[in-house]
Amino acid sequence: MKLSRNAIGWLNTIPLLAVLIPFFVVPILVVLMASFMQTDGFGGMFMDFTLSNYAGIFTSSLTYSLYYETIKFAVLTLIFSSVIGFWVAYFLVFHVRNPLIAMGLFLVCTVPFWTSNIIRMISWIPLLGKEGLINRALLELGLINHPLEFLLYSSFAVVVAYVHQLTIFMIVPIFNSMARIDKRIIEAALDAGASRLDIMRLIILPMSKSGIALGAIFVVSIVMGDFFVVKVMSGGGSASVVGAFYEDVGVLQYPNAAASAVVLTVLVMLMVALILRIVNIRREIAR
Repeated sequence: MKLSRNAIGWLNTIPLLAVLIPFFVVPILVVLMASFMQTDGFGGMFMDFTLSNYAGIFTSSLTYSLYYETIKFAVLTLIFSSVIGFWVAYFLVFHVRNPLIAMGLFLVCTVPFWTSNIIRMISWIPLLGKEGLINRALLELGLINHPLEFLLYSSFAVVVAYVHQLTIFMIVPIFNSMARIDKRIIEAALDAGASRLDIMRLIILPMSKSGIALGAIFVVSIVMGDFFVVKVMSGGGSASVVGAFYEDVGVLQYPNAAASAVVLTVLVMLMVALILRIVNIRREIAR
């Protein structure tokens, strides 16, 4: 019996659905249900429907402060990682003539990921601390009179750590987008008298939008869902949304944590939707 193309398409999606439904859809539904439950304060939950968990979130000034901090870190990390990732990818694609050397340099960018996240966090302490290499160098050069305290255990340190971790997520998609640009277009523009700035502004940047958007989705999603970097690099001076409902889980306030998780998920989805609204990735890739 010959199957229709529509039936074949649905059959091809069965393996994907077999993974998504039990490991993605079902956990989200469970968390959503838990967010409307009541608790006895000792880990027990009751099926009595309530909106008090969400009311507590939206009526607390702490909630808005935490979201402000988290979004601030996400935006700053996105800006710096985008700039660094774009220029690294641009150098590898348009200035390294040998493809093997370009690929080798590209692999060098992945070296930090050969170690664990904890080791990468610890590695910044000898550099940014009061007695760290940066402060000692500046003191010996006479550029400062006393150690710079903002370098470590501060919002600055958090952003530095995030950029260190996540720039690779910008380099990879931007590199892929730029690699698809036909070099003859650049040569034709140069022959027509276009400046390097015009080529960058009118050709390379527009044709790299899909890679920038994909990288932005990765960076924003990871920063919004992380609390470990904030906890370690801020020294407790800053907090995050995820850290807050992690604390709720620690004291057995599961409905409150579930409600916070749902709100955060919706916010991340809105941010991703905004990025996709600005850049139509499917259309850009199909070009």
